[in-house]
Amino acid sequence: MKTDILIIGAGPSGTVAAAMVKKAGLDAIVVEKEKFPRYVIGESLLPRCMDVLDDAGFLESVERQNFQKKYGALFVRDDKECLFNFSEQHTEGWSWTWQVPRDEFDKVLADEVEKRGIKIMYETEVKDIDFGDGRQIITAEGKDGEHKIESRFVIDASGYGRVIPRLLDLNLPSSLGARSSLFTQVEDVNRSNSEVDQRITIVDMKEGVWVWIIPFSNGKTSVGVVAPPEYFESFEGNYEEKLRKILASDIHTAKRFEDVKFAFPPYFIPGYSVAVKALHGDGWVLTGNASEFLDPVFSSGVTFALESGWKAGILAARQLKGEPVDWTEEYDKHLLQGVETFRTFVNSWYNDDLQTIFFAPRINQKIKNQICSVLAGYVWDKSNVYVRNHKNAVHTLASLLREDTV
Repeated sequence: MKTDILIIGAGPSGTVAAAMVKKAGLDAIVVEKEKFPRYVIGESLLPRCMDVLDDAGFLESVERQNFQKKYGALFVRDDKECLFNFSEQHTEGWSWTWQVPRDEFDKVLADEVEKRGIKIMYETEVKDIDFGDGRQIITAEGKDGEHKIESRFVIDASGYGRVIPRLLDLNLPSSLGARSSLFTQVEDVNRSNSEVDQRITIVDMKEGVWVWIIPFSNGKTSVGVVAPPEYFESFEGNYEEKLRKILASDIHTAKRFEDVKFAFPPYFIPGYSVAVKALHGDGWVLTGNASEFLDPVFSSGVTFALESGWKAGILAARQLKGEPVDWTEEYDKHLLQGVETFRTFVNSWYNDDLQTIFFAPRINQKIKNQICSVLAGYVWDKSNVYVRNHKNAVHTLASLLREDTV
């Protein structure tokens, strides 16, 4: 079996990459370990995702699903709240996106890719890759036995499977602190029809501990807790008992999730942040969570998955068509610009700089719009000082606001 480009993983990163390869007139085969639909987290998109979905030709298919529209995000702590509306941002771009059950969303993209003639080999796992001169021989194991696939380029969109990082020993510990997450979906019977209850909400419970609430149009809501590992150890019981106790401990979650039915037993992911030694090599590139995953607090995971898959598909196709590609300049630096901007925001969330800004008695609207653009995923717009100078801008603003309240 031969193909131009072999893509590992049929999640959003892999299917967008496949769409861009096909758009360029080349062939691709996608190898996917799981059977779709399957459940994963990362259910809240950002407006930047819409640009990528549009270029990949997926918008119409996703629109037909009537997913919950997302117009912004609400942050709450004690009696304080901060609402970001995507219609009020510095960067000219989309003012809304979707909140999606990922089992449904991912299958929509995968089905659309198959309609375009791209083969997806479900329930097939990549076991080995022999990297040669201008070609790779992929060994994959499926229900029907072993497959040998020859390709001219490999895009690793395997997510937490991290196939190439594992095979080439590329994994690195993250620079972020150790955090774990415990989550499920619930039958959200206590959800009102108010605009607030339809929004994604981030509840800042205590230092280093927060809860996400992501409502879906199907009546279910994703709810999860992120905290240091020792926080979860402080609660007795199984994962469901721990999650219920945590939700019952905060005024913003206690009543809404009291005695609600869990759609499935809670998942627990320990120490999720991870990094890599390299993003690309001779005949391969990493995308999505196979490259680096930061933290779920600002819903950046799917944005980077789509962005990196989109960019990788375009560049890999260009290279195979004989065009010059500088992967370091055109891929690594582009992706890392966004990753480093969000890393600053993640670190600023956990050191309380962002809470100081979000819950300040007053904040300049221009500044809020600039921060909103980052939260909307427009982390490549260097006309925004909170992108261009993110390392200093956030902390400087938080310091000034602290001085203003003394």
